[in-house]
Amino acid sequence: MPATGFFWHERCFWHDLGAIGVFSSPGEFLQPQPASESPESKRRLKNLLEVSGLIDELAVRKPPPAAREDLERFHTARYLDTLEAGDRAGGGDGGDCAPYSSGSLAAACQSTGLAIAAVEAVASGELSRAYALCRPPGHHAESDRGRGFCLLGNIPVAVLRARARGLVGRVAILDWDVHHGNGHQTAFYMNPEVFTVSLHQAGNYPLETGGFEEQGEGPGFGYNLNLPLPPGCGLGAYDHAMTELVLPAIEAFDPELIVVACGYDACAKDPLGKMMLNSNAFARMTAQVMALAERVCKGRLVMVHEGGYSEGYVPLCGHAVIQVLAGSDIRVPDPQNDEIAAWAYQSLQFHQREIIDRWCEAWAAAGRLSPPSNASTRNSRP
Repeated sequence: MPATGFFWHERCFWHDLGAIGVFSSPGEFLQPQPASESPESKRRLKNLLEVSGLIDELAVRKPPPAAREDLERFHTARYLDTLEAGDRAGGGDGGDCAPYSSGSLAAACQSTGLAIAAVEAVASGELSRAYALCRPPGHHAESDRGRGFCLLGNIPVAVLRARARGLVGRVAILDWDVHHGNGHQTAFYMNPEVFTVSLHQAGNYPLETGGFEEQGEGPGFGYNLNLPLPPGCGLGAYDHAMTELVLPAIEAFDPELIVVACGYDACAKDPLGKMMLNSNAFARMTAQVMALAERVCKGRLVMVHEGGYSEGYVPLCGHAVIQVLAGSDIRVPDPQNDEIAAWAYQSLQFHQREIIDRWCEAWAAAGRLSPPSNASTRNSRP
């Protein structure tokens, strides 16, 4: 079997948002502090892979940055021109809480380049699975503006290029970042060939998107699934949502490739989320998606790093995910995994079950939990 790939580049860690802390911009009464979206959680993950030795079991790649022509598959020329002008002028804001400095555009293009290369290596069969350590993240970026720390749509650009080159047809994008994957939703809202699923904390960011009723438009109706979970969800709620709706819905769609927007800000230690997952929960979700990929798309799975702002805990979560992805025996102990699992309200709560079950009933009633009639034909393709 082809190896599991690991795509990274030091350039991605050089993106600088400025001293904005957890806010979108500095203020008179806000003492400067490093931005929450700092390079450290990602650099520490890469360092942990080095120290544990897991990186030696991966096919490490440092691909080139994304080209302008590829970015224009998703982004408007006007927005890209604005980013380029701002980069030359020393920085600015890509739109909504997407600050950047001189040199950030190079980092963003490199980040998108990682996603492109990872998707194409798996879609072509060169690799069986891949993890792209992208930064800046991309799942909030829209065609004409950056949002929520995201300048470029890493996954939309990668998927659109792979589809344009004929490497893949139907793609499922699963986003389990704690914030709604609005960028993926807008990119494919009218496209029945790309199924976008977002499992996120309700009403966190962006405030105006992410409802269950947002299910696509025109030919894309029924191909966008949002699960806005109430704050405070832990192991039980996420497991129930995954097993009862997320995985069956993706299986019914019958994709040729699965891409996971792998954010870690649903972990219990994150400053920007209010969920309670531990590292084992991310490992379990990874194993579930891997098993699904084996059933429906010959194991083709790409994971693209998104949010996660606990510099100490993200590396443990990420290592657990990559260990499962690579089928490795190299395990790094998580000293807080069992403590987090023992917290109160980690089991599935009644109100959480009620909400999730209602979504399941609605999705099933629309006939979206049964495999399409031509699934066996599509899965016979090489």
